[in-house]
Amino acid sequence: MARWLGKVLPRAFYARDSRIVAPLLLNKLLESADGRVGRIVEVEAYCGALDEAAHTFRGKTARNATMFGPAGHMYVYFTYGMHWCCNAVCGKGEGWAVLIRALEPVAGLDAMRALRGTNDRDLCRGPARLTQAFGITGDEDGVDLVRGPSRFRITDDGRAPPADARASARIGISKAKDFPWRWSVPGNRFVSGSSKQA
Repeated sequence: MARWLGKVLPRAFYARDSRIVAPLLLNKLLESADGRVGRIVEVEAYCGALDEAAHTFRGKTARNATMFGPAGHMYVYFTYGMHWCCNAVCGKGEGWAVLIRALEPVAGLDAMRALRGTNDRDLCRGPARLTQAFGITGDEDGVDLVRGPSRFRITDDGRAPPADARASARIGISKAKDFPWRWSVPGNRFVSGSSKQA
């Protein structure tokens, strides 16, 4: 049985609007059972039928079915024909999720370096980089972040979300890109892309 650095977040934490959950995930830990740990420093909320940029905007498909399932599961998708990205499913079956965009590496850096082969700042600075560093692939789509055999958890080690985190426009999308549903830890050097805030 894995020993997590922080307290595993309960399902009730995720069973809310993704725009509420997203900023609360800042400074939480994404942990792998093999000891890889990263602190969440950047996130984006996606909101089902309210959000043209969400994979679930047009309804349920085989690809996005996990987003319509129970909160607290991992939704993993393939993008640009080469990268995996991971999300925490939120809400109560509405197709909501929070994309984990960047992590600050905390533990297991040697294992991350073996997969990424890069400088430490870029190990997890971006959604595709962090999945590569953690070995997350489509096989993890649908795994439970709360209990069960999954090797991944999101935990709380007592560090509160930043009080000065503000919403900003999402990046890397073409639709609904001005919605202020991206949050990051101010001044953190592991945040990806632009840090311009609304």
